[in-house]
Amino acid sequence: MAKSENQKLKLLYIRKFLLEQTDKDHRVTTAQIIDELTKHEIKAERKSIYDDIECLRSFGMDIKRVQKDRTYSYYVANRPFELPELKLLVDSVQSAKFITKKKTNELIKKIEKLAGKFEASQLQRQVFVAGRVKTMNDSIYRNVDHLHAAISENSQIQFHYFQWNVKKEAELRKGGAFYKVSPWALTCSDGNYYLVAYDEQEEKIKHFRVDKMLDIQMTEEKRLGREVFNEFDTAVYDKKMFGMFGGTEERVKLLCDNELANVILDRFGRDVNLIPKGEKQFTVNVDVAVSRQFVFWVMGLGDGAKIVAPESVVSLVQAEIERLQLQYKKE
Repeated sequence: MAKSENQKLKLLYIRKFLLEQTDKDHRVTTAQIIDELTKHEIKAERKSIYDDIECLRSFGMDIKRVQKDRTYSYYVANRPFELPELKLLVDSVQSAKFITKKKTNELIKKIEKLAGKFEASQLQRQVFVAGRVKTMNDSIYRNVDHLHAAISENSQIQFHYFQWNVKKEAELRKGGAFYKVSPWALTCSDGNYYLVAYDEQEEKIKHFRVDKMLDIQMTEEKRLGREVFNEFDTAVYDKKMFGMFGGTEERVKLLCDNELANVILDRFGRDVNLIPKGEKQFTVNVDVAVSRQFVFWVMGLGDGAKIVAPESVVSLVQAEIERLQLQYKKE
């Protein structure tokens, strides 16, 4: 590119330099700006830099000037996103189970570009993607587009739905037959993304994990269930279906029927080791925050799941059973 053409990019390079290299704790001098422009074969004088800074201010950039002795330095005071807001975005992307590990890293890199170099380093220090439970289905982004399109077009959809088996393999539900529903909303709960839809056959609202939907297709039929969905409260529904509680961290051993492999892998991720025990059961060791809610979660799986170790957690279960017996004892 000729030098004359480079000269036309002068304002853009100054803007880029200020956005990337400055914040309230880090400023650049006029001389440093000139040095940066020289790297791009752009000639500049001190007076022209002052004029350029004023142009950028007029354009809307919040550039502050600091004078020390006879030296002026500059920094960008305000950006579209403040650092706490960017940290919030990074936390949201990290905690979303429906975003794959690869896409999580890509999105965080893009978020970092919204900050200066020094603030971006603070974002990098709080990134903890490794070890988090993340979906393995990269098609979720296409799924979301398809679902929004169907909702916008007021169209029913059909799709395949899968679950994980004890061999950590994806297998289609309903023997590979299509599900057919009327999509009404998308909601996020406990780090997962769900489609809320009306099932005409069962005449009720149901939810489906978006990352477990395959082959989504719009049909020519219009959506059904408007009257039911108008009375539906997503927030209340989420509170009834999902919960999140803390407790003392323990490594707990569970004995489960093979039919619960999908439930265990969904909850704890595909990295857990399912150890066969006979032909119909498996054991699994999981790190959990042990609480009354965790005990209830295991109990909710019915007679297909049992806590077998450590003894302290088994004792907690026994104590909880005794408490419930007393609580529900007939007068």
